[in-house]
Amino acid sequence: MISILDIIGPVMVGPSSSHTAGACRIGLFARALLGMPPAEAEVELHGSFARTGVGHGTDRAIAGGLLGFRPDDERLRESLVLAEAAGLRIEFRNTRLRGEHHPNTTRITVRAHQQQARILGSSIGAGRILITEIDGFPVEVTGSSPVLVFIAQDVPGIVAAVSTALARQGDNIASLKMSRRRKGGDAIHVYELDAPANKGAMEVIHAIPAIRMIRSIPRIT
Repeated sequence: MISILDIIGPVMVGPSSSHTAGACRIGLFARALLGMPPAEAEVELHGSFARTGVGHGTDRAIAGGLLGFRPDDERLRESLVLAEAAGLRIEFRNTRLRGEHHPNTTRITVRAHQQQARILGSSIGAGRILITEIDGFPVEVTGSSPVLVFIAQDVPGIVAAVSTALARQGDNIASLKMSRRRKGGDAIHVYELDAPANKGAMEVIHAIPAIRMIRSIPRIT
């Protein structure tokens, strides 16, 4: 189905929906996954992002997203200067990722207060994004819905415990995907929800011993 967004494009600061609006949303996702404003970031640009990103404002867009700016925020134009003023250190470099990847792809590593998060994300057109990796785990997250992301030891009962906690608080699951590296090792869980996870549910889930990282990420607009 073709949406009006595909025809007229997103509301944004230009010049390119792929290189600016999408790139900004990837930065916003990285910030949300870290769970706090980042103090430093490593941004690796692949494909078209590497070849033409600076001319199209990709670096400013990602920096703006890391600062919490939306794609239509006029401050994107000055985001590199604003990042430096805010004490956010960003290192940009071009790379060639192994395997098949969308031309507009970036790997972002963010850190703050001894916390770290890493994502691989692509800007797939009309400002839309696809996150394909979180902390080394393969995922498929578009950011179009609120998501609950957590990493937990692969033990029986995790899905049931989390689903029950969400249901008791009235949180509805739209989709659920998980991926594990090996049986009994760490697994990543991605729950798309109809609305951001309730605070009460988050507290219950966070207390589950097998879970070592959990984030509630709002819809990335």
